[in-house]
Amino acid sequence: MSQFTSEDEALLQSMLRQLLQSVKEKITGAPSVECAEEILLHLEETDENFHNYEFVKYLRQYINNTVGSVIEEETEKCTSAQSQGEVSGYDTLVQHVTKKTRESKEYTEMMHALKNVMMVVVESLINKFEEDRMRNKELDSKPKKGRQSGYDTDNCSDSDSSFNQSYTFMSQEQLQLLVERFDPVQPKEVRQKALQTLCIAPPSDILNSESWPNLRKHLTMSLSDPDAAFSEKILRFYAKTFSSSPFNMTREVYTSLARHLELYFLSGEYSLRISAGLDVSNADVNRLLKKIRLLNEYQKEAPSSWIRHPEKYMEEVVESTLSLLSVKREPDHPASPDFLSPIYFLALLDIKAVWFKKWTHAYYSRTVVFRLLEKKYKSLINAAVQQCLDYFEFCKAAVNTNSKISEFSQQHCSDKQNFSYTGSELQHIYFVHSLCLLGRLLIYKQGRNLFPIKLKNKKDSVTVTDLLVLFTQLIYYFPSHQKTALTTQTESYSPASLAMEILQAFCDQAGCTAECLYTDAVIDALLHPVQSLLSGKEVYINCLETTLIDVADILARIAAVEDGLSFLLYGDGENEKTAKEDGPTAVHVIVQFTKKLLHDDISLLSGAEILPVVKGAFIFVCRQMYRTCEGLQMLIPYGLHESIGEAWKKTSLLSERVPTPVTGTDSTSSISLESKNILLWEETLLDALLNYSATSKGLFLLHGTGALNDCVNFMFSSLSKKLQTNEYEEFGNRVIVTQMATTPTGAVALQSSGFIKALVTELWALLECGKDDLRITQPKSTPVDPIDQSCQKSFLSLINLLTYPAVLELLSQQDIPNKPMYSFREVPTDITDIIDRLIILNSEAKIHSLFNYEQSHIFGLRLLNVLCCELNTLLLLETQYHVSQALLTAQAENVTETPEGPGDFIIDGLSVERNHVLVRINLIGGPQERILPLRELDKGSDPYPWPMFSSFPLPKCYLAEIPRKAELRQDKDLDKLLSLLKSPEKQSGWAEICRKQFCKVMKSRPDAISGKNGPNSTDYRRKMLTDAFCTGPFLRETKISSS
Repeated sequence: MSQFTSEDEALLQSMLRQLLQSVKEKITGAPSVECAEEILLHLEETDENFHNYEFVKYLRQYINNTVGSVIEEETEKCTSAQSQGEVSGYDTLVQHVTKKTRESKEYTEMMHALKNVMMVVVESLINKFEEDRMRNKELDSKPKKGRQSGYDTDNCSDSDSSFNQSYTFMSQEQLQLLVERFDPVQPKEVRQKALQTLCIAPPSDILNSESWPNLRKHLTMSLSDPDAAFSEKILRFYAKTFSSSPFNMTREVYTSLARHLELYFLSGEYSLRISAGLDVSNADVNRLLKKIRLLNEYQKEAPSSWIRHPEKYMEEVVESTLSLLSVKREPDHPASPDFLSPIYFLALLDIKAVWFKKWTHAYYSRTVVFRLLEKKYKSLINAAVQQCLDYFEFCKAAVNTNSKISEFSQQHCSDKQNFSYTGSELQHIYFVHSLCLLGRLLIYKQGRNLFPIKLKNKKDSVTVTDLLVLFTQLIYYFPSHQKTALTTQTESYSPASLAMEILQAFCDQAGCTAECLYTDAVIDALLHPVQSLLSGKEVYINCLETTLIDVADILARIAAVEDGLSFLLYGDGENEKTAKEDGPTAVHVIVQFTKKLLHDDISLLSGAEILPVVKGAFIFVCRQMYRTCEGLQMLIPYGLHESIGEAWKKTSLLSERVPTPVTGTDSTSSISLESKNILLWEETLLDALLNYSATSKGLFLLHGTGALNDCVNFMFSSLSKKLQTNEYEEFGNRVIVTQMATTPTGAVALQSSGFIKALVTELWALLECGKDDLRITQPKSTPVDPIDQSCQKSFLSLINLLTYPAVLELLSQQDIPNKPMYSFREVPTDITDIIDRLIILNSEAKIHSLFNYEQSHIFGLRLLNVLCCELNTLLLLETQYHVSQALLTAQAENVTETPEGPGDFIIDGLSVERNHVLVRINLIGGPQERILPLRELDKGSDPYPWPMFSSFPLPKCYLAEIPRKAELRQDKDLDKLLSLLKSPEKQSGWAEICRKQFCKVMKSRPDAISGKNGPNSTDYRRKMLTDAFCTGPFLRETKISSS
């Protein structure tokens, strides 16, 4: 079969055509010829039907018939050689057979024949393709009705209709001819045909060709063609290029489109004005919006790829964009102030400046953007600041005259589609875009370095602080839509919500917050409505309650940070003394206002529907302060805790008086809503009082309000519901539990609320029972760690709870049950039960009542190990429960049995843990005074080298040797005292008393101190002290008082 007949050629041609048709989609989707070749070369890896193609089957059969015998012969030779040790390994065998086969005469002849026949087959296919193409071209040249309207007039400029056509790979000569036909001087029909050919050509070939610079010029000029269908077809080509080509190619397309738009806005042909509004349904406006929309879509997508290309490519895109957006009329032009610039159109399509957010997200691009803004296009920032200032003055004037300025929100909140915008609506849209752009700009230090800026109509420069004050004032000088049924999308475009987003972002950025927000001007602007209400001045603010809630939200975010809290407490001063000299700081204004709110002393807010929400918001600001020692110290003189306590008592009485709703009455829904609001307000007050216990002084103040038990019950209810910690707080209620446990009354309140019972019950379920709602599909794995990971949280909770005051209150004069029998269903409920069931296991009944005896007992021993670190707790446990004797007894029982009697200790996890606890609780001192045995076992014949014991005294190996002589450090204070006492003129009355008492003790107990004589020995120092105290002039007898 080395020679092919004409029938074989026809068969191969048919099978090859079938293969190409099967992979047509993959080939036509390739951006270039090289990619198409790669797809065909790796077809076996990517196409699961590769071995089912007839062409592949034919080639496999042909190769097998031609060189199959050669492969079998070489394989037999290598196999015999491998058995003799000459060839080793499967890989070596395959390589050897492959090499010999390719060197064979049969393989050479086969490849030569295949090459010749495939050249004939491919040439025949190409000829048929050219014939079909010429036939189609002749058909296209015939006039057809409706040809002029044959272009797709899809409203979407980035339509992908061109992707449904097959690619035509073009040579450089064909591309050059295409460029010539696309010249604007050519007839319209010629240019249309050239455009049609351009749309079916691979964009990569077009952009990589030598003719692309000239073609780009022609395309840019053709975008202004009066024929809408023709220019839209070019836009479609641009869209296809953006979606299928890499950034290094598309940047040129983008810059050409941006340049075209820039020239169009500067030309005399463009004459749109802001005051005249904008009709989007107009054909020319619609075409312009499509072009800008295509730019905006590319602006959002480009940042994901431009980091992989040289910086100059990205700089071209950024500069062309900023140059377009900075377009404006000459100052002396009559229509200059009313010029509808490109930035308005971009704001219409991307009102929240998402493009700028993406461009400044990464440092790589952010640096370029800010550098160009500073050097060339600072006018863009100036215009945005000017727009914000002008719009603010407009809002402020409207609020003072009680007029309505929410035209944009009210007219565009309906579902009816609107195709026109008035001048004021365009100004509002540009204002929103500018506000979002400036908010993003000021987050970064490079952006803040662009300020201060100088505006034409302002005498002073505008600083970053001025802008932040402006954002703050927008919160209360622009009407809120709290009581209007608007959509969420419309509400998100209101100046108040946008300003809140910016200020909240500043609070989340620690660096810029400290630099920008912590200034007197910004805080004064925030507190302006609060101070006005305190002083009784008239307030021109729409929806005052919502404004106050927003102000409290920002203040709470500031107070949640250490630097922000310090600024609220002391202002620019570093301490309380400096703050008092400079006048009252923000904390005084906030606390006074909060107290007035609690006492309902503010007339403008009386009867407000959401007044409890306002109160809760400002209580939360104060709560952020009194959770710290410094903040609490500043708030104590105001007695805020007393005001909150009084408000809670009144609310609790109201909640008790709310009647139970009766079915069938008309007031059911209103009573139910009123009851819910009262209960919610009561929980808010309890939560505020509870957070006083975050500090010791605050816990004392909480005791004075009489609400301690109710607060603990509320906390236990919150923990039961597993409510998450507030986002502004560093810790939750579990830290408050630890603080509560440091006082006896707090421990009693925790026990009476059921918190301790719930904690012990949860621990027992984890140790012994497991989760009831867990479907057992496989056995539970045996714990490897001494305390299983599932029990660690409960372990830490017990440790935090069992401080000495809590232990004394919960265990004093409480005996352990020591029952003769324990049921498996008997669950511990308090700390005494934990000691009885997990620590002091002194009976068989206790041991047999545990499902996981070893794990549970180790948990108890570890708990005892930590509790005994507190000396008072250790003494209480020893005197009341004799824990040492219980552990020694358990060790004595844990030995092997021999004919002679008790043998060696059994080394297991429990004996090792008991040994460690016994050493810890019976030897006091640090690492230089005692040696604690390790809990790990060593490898080898002696896994546990530490001696175990079941009676006192302890082995001496656990006592550290006290360093002697040179190792004993010099006591400089004692040396100084000795030198002082040697000088008779410096002695005073206290020396007489010390001398007589020291001599008395040393004479009555001379053996109390031992050691060798030497300059650093104890005997030497004793002699020095004795000489100093007992020699010298005779001193008068002095009596020592009992104190």
